[in-house]
Amino acid sequence: MEKTELPITKNNEEIDLLELAKTVWLKRRIIFITILLFSILGVLVALVLQNEYTAGSTFVPQTSEQGKVGGNLGGLASLAGINLGGLSGGSEIPPSLYPKIVSSVKFRKDLLNATLNIQGDSQKISYQYYYDSIHRLGLIPLFAKYTIGLPGLFIKNIRGNNVMESPSNDHGLINVSESEFEHFKRLDNQVSIEFNEKEGFVSLSFSMPEPLMAAQMARYAEELLQKEVIEFKIQSAREHLKYTEERFEEKKIEFEGIQKKLAIFRDRNQNLSSAMILNQLEKLEAEYNFAFSIYTELAKQLEQAKLQVSKDTPIFSIIQPVTIPIEKSAPRRPLIVIVFVLLGLVIAFGYIFGREFVLSVKEQWEIKNNSDPES
Repeated sequence: MEKTELPITKNNEEIDLLELAKTVWLKRRIIFITILLFSILGVLVALVLQNEYTAGSTFVPQTSEQGKVGGNLGGLASLAGINLGGLSGGSEIPPSLYPKIVSSVKFRKDLLNATLNIQGDSQKISYQYYYDSIHRLGLIPLFAKYTIGLPGLFIKNIRGNNVMESPSNDHGLINVSESEFEHFKRLDNQVSIEFNEKEGFVSLSFSMPEPLMAAQMARYAEELLQKEVIEFKIQSAREHLKYTEERFEEKKIEFEGIQKKLAIFRDRNQNLSSAMILNQLEKLEAEYNFAFSIYTELAKQLEQAKLQVSKDTPIFSIIQPVTIPIEKSAPRRPLIVIVFVLLGLVIAFGYIFGREFVLSVKEQWEIKNNSDPES
């Protein structure tokens, strides 16, 4: 039996690089075929994957002056280990929490109802309707769905036939259906938002199979995010405005009633000058003056409350508006082919060296058994 020289020496068990190189050269045919097969597979995968287009915008949220001072002092005080976060005094959402808003259930539910236009079609549809009725899965997702995901799909169909519809929500809670949950998982991969703390700007992007739809969803997500931030910021001022408006309307009705009552009394008692009538007139005029002063003060407070709402409304400076993308963002086909080539190279080397290692262990075991006098 011819003995093959092992790439591991018997003295110090170190790897012999020359033997490894010799082994690779002798098995070059296997390496070449493996890399060729994986290259072809990589090309097929790259061609089958659907194109994705990404649109986005960049904007700067203009916070209140009080918040800016707290932010500047906070940056300096953090060097000394002091936290001035409680001194900012503002009730606004910091940009670092924008990703939490985007990932919230309410925000994603609103995204499902976003209005879209398909390229070359004037009909308007919603995001949810597009993926439920129009969009078709690519070959690879479709293959994975009916192979790896077949058990889950089978269980889902059984549950869908046996489980009754969820009862109506009477407790003010948010219900999420299974269909919406599947859309949520896709949205998590499509929408992206990042806050650059150093520069102070926010970048939001959205990916879709068509460039126009990607731009529409990015703009809708941007407007929806800014609306949520504005609503949170002016919530206190708006509640104060609502309360002031209600009190103003009450006092307005009361003032107009007293004004009308005083006018009627004066019309009926123009030529009378008795002490009792004068006393009643003075009483009505005092009530009128008191109601007028309250009415005037509430009118001033109402205008101040309206100005406060405008003052507290955040302003977003758009640095880069949403534009329709021209080039696709995914898939990166050259990178996919390179990854498959490297994967084929690793598998080929693993097969060759693994096989040599198994043969060497088997040979050493046979030599040991042959040299054993008892065997």
